[in-house]
Amino acid sequence: MRIAVLDDYQDAFRRTAGFDRLAAHAVTAFRDTVADEALADRLAPFEAVVLIQQRTRLPASVIRALPNLRFVSQTGRNVYHVDLAACRERGIVVSAGGAGNPHAVAEFTWALILASLRHIPEEVAALRGGGWQTTLGVGLHGKALGIWGYGRLGRLVAGIGRAFGMRVLVHGREGSLARAAEDGFEAVGREALFARSDVLSMHLALNDATRGIVSAADLARMKPSALFVNTSRSGIVAAGALAAALRAGRPGRAAVDVFDEEPTPPSEPLIGLPNALCTPHLGYVEESTYAALFGVAIDQLVAFAEGRPINVAE
Repeated sequence: MRIAVLDDYQDAFRRTAGFDRLAAHAVTAFRDTVADEALADRLAPFEAVVLIQQRTRLPASVIRALPNLRFVSQTGRNVYHVDLAACRERGIVVSAGGAGNPHAVAEFTWALILASLRHIPEEVAALRGGGWQTTLGVGLHGKALGIWGYGRLGRLVAGIGRAFGMRVLVHGREGSLARAAEDGFEAVGREALFARSDVLSMHLALNDATRGIVSAADLARMKPSALFVNTSRSGIVAAGALAAALRAGRPGRAAVDVFDEEPTPPSEPLIGLPNALCTPHLGYVEESTYAALFGVAIDQLVAFAEGRPINVAE
């Protein structure tokens, strides 16, 4: 098969253990992101494509323009960015398997929190320019950490907050609240979560129910001293609401790893705000996570080539 690996920014796929299992196939890795007609032109010669998380959408318009495509190997289980109906219509098999590494994202979430509250990027830049101690940081001990979404990732982030001596507030579905209470954390309503949190970290999957779930009114309830953190998906926040809230001063700061458009252009409003710490979706970009995701992608490619596809998305 001719296999395309999309959005492999670090050219990491070919360095994955087990890549030699694809020796009988022609693998081409693309290190940039394109869409629409350019994507259709790029993929036209290929029988199989590897999608790294949700970096590239495969809408029906692209799928129907690919006469040779027979297989999609998705890293991770989420396939909301792939038009499965169009794939079925064309007889294209989509395999989606392998869970991400919640530890990597939890660690990065805390890297963002600490970097933001202790002004680490600003101090590094100031030091390189000849400055010395230009800001006053904010500590965590005794502060309130809000968690919306108490799944595997939210639970890890909450536990680290406890280790810092923070009071942990949790909001989510009924089952999540019950688990949080069992772990000794305080279950709170939506309004209390936004109003009381000194640091509020979002850990929700993006779906029809959560798209735009964080509203301008929610953000307006936050303290002027609070930090809003999003390492989940940009779409869970109403369009434009966070940038407007930061300009208004509630919350006072944000740390964001996810955007509506990725790769994100410099024109993105959040990037230009002095009270926003923005990173290029690095939460899961870590060696062990990549090894696990790419290992499953290779398993799926090999299984399809042998006529026994696995992890088939319905």
